Order: sequence, then C-alpha cells, then structure tokens
Amino acid sequence: MIEVSNLRKTYNDITVLDIPQLTITKGESFGLVGNNGAGKTTFFRLILDLIEATSGEVKINDLPVARRDDWKSSVGSFLDEGFLIDFLTPDEFFDFTGKIYGQSKGDISAFLSSMEDFFNGEIVGNKKFIRDLSKGNQKKVGIAAALIGNPQILILDEPFTALDPSSQIRLKRMLNELQSTREITILISSHDLNHITEVCKRTVILEKGHIVKDIKTSDNTLKELESYFMV
Repeated sequence: MIEVSNLRKTYNDITVLDIPQLTITKGESFGLVGNNGAGKTTFFRLILDLIEATSGEVKINDLPVARRDDWKSSVGSFLDEGFLIDFLTPDEFFDFTGKIYGQSKGDISAFLSSMEDFFNGEIVGNKKFIRDLSKGNQKKVGIAAALIGNPQILILDEPFTALDPSSQIRLKRMLNELQSTREITILISSHDLNHITEVCKRTVILEKGHIVKDIKTSDNTLKELESYFMV
C-alpha cells in the first residue's frame, strides 16, 4: 500500500532522512519511534507530499504521491495544529472537512455520534473556536477530522501528546478497533513506547534519519525498545 524507495531529504547539505526501501502493507499498524530530530515528522510529511524529497519517491497504491492528488481521498492525517482552521468551531470544521470528502450532513452527523466517547462532551456543540480549545481538545478535533472521510490510511504524529489519561485509553481502543474491524492502515509516531506497543503490530526505530530496527510486536518488544533507548 505504501512503498518507499531511495527516499532522501537534505537541508543545507545535511541529510535528515535516508530510507533506501520500506513497504507498509494494507491493514498494517505501523509505529515510528526515535529521539527528537530522528526524522519521524519529516518522513510523514514526505508521505503526504507536504515537502519535496531531495531524491527517491513514495508510492501509495502504486501511485507516486509527489505533485499528485489522486491518492489523497484515501488518506486521513493529522500532524499538528497547522492542519486545523482555528477560527472555526469544531462543528464548522467537521462540516467543512466532511464536505471535502463528499460526506452528506447525515454522514457527518453519524460520524460525530460515533466519536462521542472520544470527545467526552467537550468538542461538539460548545460553540468555542478551535483556537480557544485546550491543546488536548485541539488534538481530538484533528484526529476526528483525519477519520471523517473513512480513509484507507491514517497517519498521526504524536497523537497521544496533550491528551489526558482517559482520552489516551479511548484513543488506543478506537485505533485498535479501526485496525481490526476495517483493516485500516495506521501509521503513528510517538515518544511513548507503551502506546506504540499497545497499538502497533510493527515498530520501526529511526536514528538520525536511518532505520536501525524494524520489529514485529511481541511480548518482548517493549523491553527491546526500552533497552535500545536506555542511556
């Protein structure tokens, strides 16, 4: 579903990402971990064609993503608050985003109802602008908007950051249900190794832009990750 070949990104002659080959298959739950500056967000931005690769390419469903739009309807993503339109209320933003993906008012309403547990009464119908929400609630809005078009692929950068413990548990439960019931392909980055191992069946470690480990999740994966990052 996602194929990476000879992907490289440099800034001022400094290579920040260099992945010769990587394949993420349909329905896979893929976790990306690494220290600050490892290249996680750069990798996601290259997949989403938000920045231009220095060399190499990314393909989604056999289609190169660079400077094309035909793959975008199958992908939902939330990397940071820049993905939000913060002068709208969440209700207005969901209506706008849903229409982009061809959702009817009934579809949008049904989707928001399905998110009630995750929203915990704090998002829909409160008439606050997104910019006035807490960081955690802004993240909930972004995650929900990434899902509103029923994507085949979901890409989330640090989705658990700023969420309270109850919301983190709800998010993990929701992601696992999406993966098991819809076979959605999920890509997640996180600094929290526990969250990654509880959601992802495969974990890749990036170190200075390079893949140094590619691990199939097992009972020993958390210890293996902790051992790698132990100073």
